[in-house]
Amino acid sequence: MNRCLLLFLSIPMLCRAQQDSLVVDWGKTQLVSKSVATLQVVVNPPLRRGSSIHDASFAALAALGCDYVRYVPWLPYPKLGVAELQPPAAGRTFWDFSLIDPLAVDFLEATKGHSVILNFSTIPAWMYKTDKPVPVPANADSAVWDYTRGTAPLDSTLNEIGSYYGRLYGWYAKGGFRDELGTLHSSGYHYPIPYWEVLNEVDFEHNNTPETYTRIYDAVVSSIRKVSPETKFVGMALAYPDRPEWFEYFLDHAHHKAGIPLDMISYHFYASGSIPQGSPVMQYTFFDQADGFLKEVKFIESIRKRLSPSTRTTVDEIGSILNSDNGEPNAIISDDYWNVSGAVFAYVYLGLVRIGIDVIGESQLTGYPTQYPSVSMINWKTGKPNARYWVLKLIHDNLGPGDVLVNTEVVGDGIVAQGFTTSRGKRILLINRSNRGITLALPPDYQGAIWKVVDPSTGDNEPAAIVIGTTGVELKPFAVGVISF
Repeated sequence: MNRCLLLFLSIPMLCRAQQDSLVVDWGKTQLVSKSVATLQVVVNPPLRRGSSIHDASFAALAALGCDYVRYVPWLPYPKLGVAELQPPAAGRTFWDFSLIDPLAVDFLEATKGHSVILNFSTIPAWMYKTDKPVPVPANADSAVWDYTRGTAPLDSTLNEIGSYYGRLYGWYAKGGFRDELGTLHSSGYHYPIPYWEVLNEVDFEHNNTPETYTRIYDAVVSSIRKVSPETKFVGMALAYPDRPEWFEYFLDHAHHKAGIPLDMISYHFYASGSIPQGSPVMQYTFFDQADGFLKEVKFIESIRKRLSPSTRTTVDEIGSILNSDNGEPNAIISDDYWNVSGAVFAYVYLGLVRIGIDVIGESQLTGYPTQYPSVSMINWKTGKPNARYWVLKLIHDNLGPGDVLVNTEVVGDGIVAQGFTTSRGKRILLINRSNRGITLALPPDYQGAIWKVVDPSTGDNEPAAIVIGTTGVELKPFAVGVISF
């Protein structure tokens, strides 16, 4: 009995003594990546001119240099995202870009030279049937969560909604537009806007069905194409992608007007949890949710390939949300949460690369208390980028379309790894999905390579750069790093 007990106790000791190690077969190709890493910028008061973090936030955006950056003025701030808050009356219209332009122009200037996806997601409330007019807060910075009332548009032909978006596009891309009464409104803006996403999380707003949303999509696309035939469009932006009926309906070209393009679809993923869980629990719940989402993506891809194989995909909101964001916006978020969240994004990014998703977008540049603080990539107190930002920059600077994924294996538990051959040299993405530190043994020929890593020790600073020696690399809890040769 004693000898059996001794043997039993020795087994976990032997397991712990075994060092994790990495094996990469650089000659064995798995697939070629077509994935672009990017982010979304949601309109929030801290991004307005005069905010203490305005300059730093837009400088951080410009420094990323991403393509397909998504810009979303949305429902909590009608004055910052809806350009016509009242219907035409008494021989005049009420178009007003005075509060909208500074934000939009700062975004377009910060992303100049890179492709963008604009999504003015909120339809003017007066375009829907409601019991009474929907009020707009006098303070533009006051969040209102019930602006999108009504389920039936006043104009059943949807020409009114379509024309609104055609004029919005014209304001920023074509120098202006003529309003409902024929009056010319000149902006002087001629920004290239190659992609327009039609509304946001349409499975929630206005209680849309696949059928009602598809009609709105067609109306908006038709209107913008009259102004800009070359523009491409993104559809759906679903909050919850576990709804196959949406993909089955929208991706069936027979349900659209003749000639309406289905250039790209979009949907979202957020891992969810609570502050009391802490990283010891999040290491399981967050990554389990990520695995479930990646299974959903494979199912969605089977629908897309069957119905509309030329349609591309952007998963344009990826992140994590703490339950306290809604009920306790000023709750204290622990420092290690940002590393957990960054590791989740890196993990989902790698999974989507392996599936073949075109655009992979982290959410969001700037959040703050009352407006999803746990989703922010910027420290709203200091304006410094946090670990979530630095993970995206690390990935964007090292990996991209055309990279070749090669056979990669980790002996051990907790580390996810993928080797890439790129035009910049060999790269290995490493992710520690656990809350324990792990030392990873490497072959001798890795000595002298550079290990750049985001982990709890780097805080709100850029990744640490370390020359690899004889002891391999250390991955602190939830570290995300890249080895470059």
